[in-house]
Amino acid sequence: MNLPNKLTILRIALVPFFVAAMLVNIPFRYLLALLLFAVASLTDMLDGKIARKYGLVTNFGKFMDPLADKVLVMSALICFIPCFGLSAVAVIIIMSREFLVTSLRLVASSEGLVIAADKWGKIKTASTMVWICATLFLAGIGIGGIVFSVVFHVGAAFVTLVTVLSGVNYLVKNRSILSVK
Repeated sequence: MNLPNKLTILRIALVPFFVAAMLVNIPFRYLLALLLFAVASLTDMLDGKIARKYGLVTNFGKFMDPLADKVLVMSALICFIPCFGLSAVAVIIIMSREFLVTSLRLVASSEGLVIAADKWGKIKTASTMVWICATLFLAGIGIGGIVFSVVFHVGAAFVTLVTVLSGVNYLVKNRSILSVK
């Protein structure tokens, strides 16, 4: 097994520890969760760069890397519901977009096409990661009140909006894949 695939497996292995840090009432739990989330996010950045640079792209990596990303982010968002009061509606919208794009990519793949991440997908991913990290950081250092509320709720609204725009963009750009022949 090559290094990029090991990094992907490490990201998946970190998820239960991240969830435990979020949900178990221990000292510094949100800072621990932030550390675990940040390390897992870095493995995402590294595995792709290493795989492309050294020609280590595998079918396992093509399958597991996006799955690992979704498991990590969805775990964070689901934990944000009981921990910070994130709207379940926002989580459902974000999860639905992920299912939509993944399904679209599967249909395209069956026709020999590849749907690469575009600008909107990258903005969605980056804004989601920044918002999750900012939320965990503020909670971890004990910043509450209006500052936390603004960062959390405005961030959630922004991420949800960008997610919807990204999903619509993928559908519009790739509508020919879904056309009835």
